[in-house]
Amino acid sequence: MYKIIKKDGNAKRAEFSTVHGVIQTPVFMNVATVAAIKGGVSTYDLEGIDTQVVLSNTYHLHLRPGDDLIYRMGGLHKFMSCDKPILTDSGGFQVFSLAKTRRIKEEGVYFHSHIDGHKLFMGPEESMRIQSHLGSTIAMAFDECPSAKAEHEYVQMSVDRTTRWLERCKREMDRLNGLPYTVNPHQMLFGINQGAIFDDIRIEHAKRISEMDLDGYAVGGLAVGESHEEMYHVLETTVPYLPENKPTYLMGVGTPANILEAVDRGIDFFDCVYPSRNGRHGHLYTKRGHINILNARYEYDDSPIEEGCKCPACSRYSKAYIRHLLKAGEMLGMRLCVLHNLYFYNHLMVDIREAIEKGEYGAFKKQMLDSMQEFDGAEQKGKYNIAHNWRKG
Repeated sequence: MYKIIKKDGNAKRAEFSTVHGVIQTPVFMNVATVAAIKGGVSTYDLEGIDTQVVLSNTYHLHLRPGDDLIYRMGGLHKFMSCDKPILTDSGGFQVFSLAKTRRIKEEGVYFHSHIDGHKLFMGPEESMRIQSHLGSTIAMAFDECPSAKAEHEYVQMSVDRTTRWLERCKREMDRLNGLPYTVNPHQMLFGINQGAIFDDIRIEHAKRISEMDLDGYAVGGLAVGESHEEMYHVLETTVPYLPENKPTYLMGVGTPANILEAVDRGIDFFDCVYPSRNGRHGHLYTKRGHINILNARYEYDDSPIEEGCKCPACSRYSKAYIRHLLKAGEMLGMRLCVLHNLYFYNHLMVDIREAIEKGEYGAFKKQMLDSMQEFDGAEQKGKYNIAHNWRKG
């Protein structure tokens, strides 16, 4: 059940009830690709950084340890000891990312494992069966993600096939949820809107999939080569044709600025590997912009990553110490940076929700974007002054 609490322009503050708990939206989903967040972050840690939803990858879990194993272990929630909602993608993005080894047919996609090269096949029914074995809270429909640079004729053909695949996904999900031995008989299904950067295809596809009365709807095929301006245009064009009484998910996006802009265009759900991937390399997010903690200017800096931040890193450690850990190749450095970035993203969403509730989202967005842009410019030019409170002896 999806309930809108407050609207501020197109920005929505809502609640989405699932069998594994109520999700407060807008929400950022922390990415645990192979049932773990890279950087040594456990499901226990997620409690301390206010994670609401975890996202795992159907394709990768199918390869290892295998969805049959996870099924026998009682499903993904039990396997990774997670009591929060989990969304699993469909494996459709791998159709895009493994383009050199794939063959797309009406029945599904033939491709090769990125691990050992063995032949694989995945179609709508196979994707639903794998996700049913995983028992995730939300399953994503199997689709093709065409390149943003693809020709109109190809994109139209691809989207038509994705619609046919969605119909097959829905039938198979309904069947699987009715089986007596399924892990999660309340598993939800989100459909995915595609169409590259073509307004006519996006709009028509949004209309067609909206008629299927799914549990939620995603906008896919963005952040794959188009500009930010093109992305925002697609959202402005497409989202109004998706059901307002269902959650809307922007897949694989993005930066804090992307999120702020997309919320203003009606998006509820987000996911991206940026906070964990960038954190492992010392790139950290703050309300004033991002910093590279490996820069020499932080060598003697005894202040936290961000003043006032209550994440496990900022609550106890200095920039100088965390920088030292990364330089020394200590895993703790990566772990603290990832925890900080995920905490920042999760609490950015808290601030967004509060701003919408107050009817002040436009002013909040402008303030955040202006602050981050000004700080990032100074950081890149090396003009950010650090007070070196270095104590000898």
